[in-house]
Amino acid sequence: MEVITQYSTTFLILAGVFGLFMAWGIGANDVANAMATSVGSKALTIKQAIVVAAVFEFAGAVLAGGQVTQTIRKGIVDAEIISGSPDLLLYGMLASLLAAGLWLLIASHNGWPVSTTHSIVGAIVGFAMVGIGMEAVKWEKIGFIVASWVISPLLAGTIAYLLFRSVQRLILNREDPLKYAKRYVPLYIFLAGFMMALVTMTKGLKHVGLEISLAESYAYAVAIGVVVMLVGRFFILRIKIDPAADKYFHYTNVEKVFGVLMIVTACGMAFAHGSNDVANAIGPVAAVVGIVSSGGEVMSKSTLPMWVLLLGGVGIVAGLMMYGRKVIATVGKQITELTPSRGFAAELAAATTVVLASGTGIPVSTTHTLVGAVLGVGMARGMAALNLNIIRNIFMSWVITLPAGAILSIIFFFSLKGIFG
Repeated sequence: MEVITQYSTTFLILAGVFGLFMAWGIGANDVANAMATSVGSKALTIKQAIVVAAVFEFAGAVLAGGQVTQTIRKGIVDAEIISGSPDLLLYGMLASLLAAGLWLLIASHNGWPVSTTHSIVGAIVGFAMVGIGMEAVKWEKIGFIVASWVISPLLAGTIAYLLFRSVQRLILNREDPLKYAKRYVPLYIFLAGFMMALVTMTKGLKHVGLEISLAESYAYAVAIGVVVMLVGRFFILRIKIDPAADKYFHYTNVEKVFGVLMIVTACGMAFAHGSNDVANAIGPVAAVVGIVSSGGEVMSKSTLPMWVLLLGGVGIVAGLMMYGRKVIATVGKQITELTPSRGFAAELAAATTVVLASGTGIPVSTTHTLVGAVLGVGMARGMAALNLNIIRNIFMSWVITLPAGAILSIIFFFSLKGIFG
């Protein structure tokens, strides 16, 4: 208790700096994943993707980021066991942020699309096992989270497969695909707008103090979906059709129509990612702030200050702008060949999965979800459309992430304990 009182300002500054570093790593690695399909399908340039991500990642983090934070902050380590030694939890959360942030920097430098959720969960479990004891880890919660790592790519892959099959059936396999693209793409735009609006209404606005009933939420979401659809339709009708371009690729003009849809789904993916993965950075920060502000009391619940959410949002955007290009290249161009119609199916499926997970408080990995969705789209075209070597490398980087986070966290935990203890 004395240590916490004596160094309270230092601990808050370290939490802010390490949290910003972790959020920066999420931006460099995970947000790059989220934007990769848009860039890989050439629907957006790198600069346009960064602008979209900056606006919607920040909005998702601030409006809808609080629900998942509850799971990361208090769900993995048993608060009752460590109530007598809050300093250990404090060192552990700081060590976890630094460890996960450093691993994300290494992975992003090498262009590996790893899971930030794996990184922070591995780090927290690592310090808890060694620093406090095996009994401090809530293993049933870990099992729940691990199950989501399997379920989320399967769910996203299934949704993406079905979405792309619907695109093939309704548009691509018709005699005049351009005519049907103009007819059906606005409906897909409505779906994306509706889904984005619904999560904001049902989950996000509670954090800014606005209470809306479920019926009102659905009504507003339908209205927003219709507005987004009408705006999208306006831009679709303004597309310049070049019949000569279809000589070389039969669907060139059709893909232009899907390009408009990709911008909408890119916004949805960025918002969904911000709402879910900001928890990885701000969860441990919120735990440190709670311990320091209560004078050393380990609470199972504490208020989430708005500055902590803002810190996560700013860090995520900065990381993407400064260091996101390498991971974008891996996911957007090397797993399977993406066009706007394929990228849309992957992105909307991944965003839907992340939004569902964010709403239920399960910290799924956006990386696993998006890669699963891209694989689903590839499967809809046959196994030959997938680059199995790249997929194998991605899976290997996923396996390494958990132990890497844990080992680094243990090193930093004992370092911090030595410095302050």
